[in-house]
Amino acid sequence: MTQRLFLVTNDDGVYAEGIRELALGLVKHGRVVICAPEVEQSGKGHAITVYRPLRATKLDVQEGIEARYMVNGTPADCVKWVLQELELEPDLVVSGINLGANLGTDVRYSGTVSAAFEGAIQGFPAAAVSLCGSREYMDTAAAFGIQVLLDNRIQWTPRTLLNINVPALPMERVQGIRATSLSMRVYEDAFEKRQDPRGRHYFWLAGRPVVVDSQDDQDYHAVSQGFVSVSPLLLDLTDRQALTVLEKLFLQDDQTGRD
Repeated sequence: MTQRLFLVTNDDGVYAEGIRELALGLVKHGRVVICAPEVEQSGKGHAITVYRPLRATKLDVQEGIEARYMVNGTPADCVKWVLQELELEPDLVVSGINLGANLGTDVRYSGTVSAAFEGAIQGFPAAAVSLCGSREYMDTAAAFGIQVLLDNRIQWTPRTLLNINVPALPMERVQGIRATSLSMRVYEDAFEKRQDPRGRHYFWLAGRPVVVDSQDDQDYHAVSQGFVSVSPLLLDLTDRQALTVLEKLFLQDDQTGRD
């Protein structure tokens, strides 16, 4: 039987603890190739590099991992490069384990989730795995993340995209796994104004997340209750309800113009 091929990436950098835990967990279940940024790229979203050259370096492998690459670009760059340049055809693109939550509207900013999005854009099933808190529970995130990734009941079709968030708890205290939608989170006091030694002001992005609306079936609520959150995401951002209204509007204009 042909072994499954996992492409593992992240936004915390190729040497981060989370990507190592994820890769070593997956290598027990198939072939693993790593391609990740050379330095941390948190908050890069789906940025790609267009005005400077990308350089890819093949690194030494470890503990059963088939190949490991480091790219001096963004998470999306890494996935795009390894899939297109090496013509890799993974069964699953997995991004993580991110040290920190990627809940609700944070998926718009997350390099972790964007790396998974790039895998889906290229036509492969993909998932992002994040630990919602302290690194001491990285083993919990690895165990439950891999449990979801290997769940045979999930229909992994091309462009399937799952966002997995694991609470920072000992494994025995995790309440279970829930399918969720995204919550709405904004940041309060996002910029801290400071002054440099020459008296010039600069701003440091900080702030704290505030949940504007969290329902029982949403990701933030699930994680806060000790559940692993699994949210299916779409590449298509089209507002279908608004599209229907606009179609009728412009069709009406078109008919009026012909009368």
